[in-house]
Amino acid sequence: MPVDNISSFESVATPQEAVERLIELHDSAIEAQRHALEHFFATGTAPTPLERSRFRYPELRLDYRASSVPPIKQRAYAKFQGPGVYATTITQPTFYRNYLLEQLNFLVRDYGATIEVGVSDQEIPYPYVFERGDELGRGAHSASELAQHFPTPLLAKVGDEIADGTWNFQENEARPLALFDAARVDYSLRRLVHYTGSDWRCVQPWILLTNYHRYVDQFIRWAVKELADESGPYTRLELPGGITIERGLEEAATEELIASSPWHRFQMPAYHLMRKDGQGVTLVNIGVGPSNAKNITDHLAVLRPHCWLMVGHCGGLRQSQSIGDYVLAHGYLRRDHILDGAVPPEIPIPALAEIQVALQEAAVQVTGEKGEELKRRLRTGTVVTYDDRNWELRWSQERRQINLSRAIAVDMESGTIAAQGYRLRVPYGTLLCVSDKPLHGEIKLPGAANAFYERAVSEHLMIGLAALDILRGQRTSLHSRKLRSFDEPPFR
Repeated sequence: MPVDNISSFESVATPQEAVERLIELHDSAIEAQRHALEHFFATGTAPTPLERSRFRYPELRLDYRASSVPPIKQRAYAKFQGPGVYATTITQPTFYRNYLLEQLNFLVRDYGATIEVGVSDQEIPYPYVFERGDELGRGAHSASELAQHFPTPLLAKVGDEIADGTWNFQENEARPLALFDAARVDYSLRRLVHYTGSDWRCVQPWILLTNYHRYVDQFIRWAVKELADESGPYTRLELPGGITIERGLEEAATEELIASSPWHRFQMPAYHLMRKDGQGVTLVNIGVGPSNAKNITDHLAVLRPHCWLMVGHCGGLRQSQSIGDYVLAHGYLRRDHILDGAVPPEIPIPALAEIQVALQEAAVQVTGEKGEELKRRLRTGTVVTYDDRNWELRWSQERRQINLSRAIAVDMESGTIAAQGYRLRVPYGTLLCVSDKPLHGEIKLPGAANAFYERAVSEHLMIGLAALDILRGQRTSLHSRKLRSFDEPPFR
């Protein structure tokens, strides 16, 4: 919306008042469209133009007028790059309340920004006003008929131009306040439900991504044990298909619920262990390949998690490595190609010191090894990520690139996940476990692989979880300035 329309917005005195007003406007718009849809299903009567004008997202605007040199702040987010009006549309403000308050409190306190809230010109697509979506299947009205009378999701309105730095600044328009606007967020929230099989509200801010279901089995066993601890911080476990395991549930009932979860119906099933303070952990089995890795992180990013870590398997590329050794990635040779347009391969993806140190400290805690003893099992180095599982069949072509990169491991997801973290400003890290050594004749065979899985998965997962425990106490420094551009939107 042009800046000169700002007079139609309502000034609010505090961040708290702004968030309450956003909630009021969003709830009103959702209720108005739900009512219109119900009326249409019942009578076939379409909403009037006046009624449809109420189906719009709320908009949040900040006006920063620098009267002196902007303050120098060490944090990586909640900073203005210069004076001006900044704006974004907002969805689900009740869910994002704490996030919004954190950003706004910093910007008002440190910069003296003023806040205005109003109704945007961005319509809420009708599929997003119902929780499940099956409410739209009633009656004889087709999707094409609904689209004649109600707002629909338009790909032209959903994009990553802000995150990718390709948005065009116009003198008479507000600057972006956040990486994602309301339409982009709502799009991803619904995709998360589709792919993971669970309510998007269950996704926790500390995320582990894996490429093997055996990590899921171990995660569930660990989560159930944590829930059995009455003095522990965890309160419940959410499984795919809306299955909930509450603290204090009998063992037999717990096992029955675990067995009943229809996880196999979902492409990337997710498991969420909730904490009292909202700082729980989510594990997503993303499957194999960079397409899945990009897909799930495109959508998880709108929740603004504190970090995602890849804990999966890899092929070891050095003679000195053994099956079951760990690889802590400090660089990536990205041969996945899926992000070449958004983040060209020549753009370096930096290792984040806080996460590297946390993973190393977690390995010491879990294995009980340190110094030279740990170095024999845990190597830092470059991971090459391919989009072709049978890269070995092109060894004569790939050998030089692998050699020049000094890569010590190969997989199909880590480079993509790290590049997505860099691109979408979500802290990232990779700890892999060597499951085979394709260059040295140690290939995956059923018997050897099963023995390896039994031995390695539990310890590997526990290192990832221990690293998240360490990082929970470092949230401010974790959100690194390495991930921010020179024209970064203020919101994290």
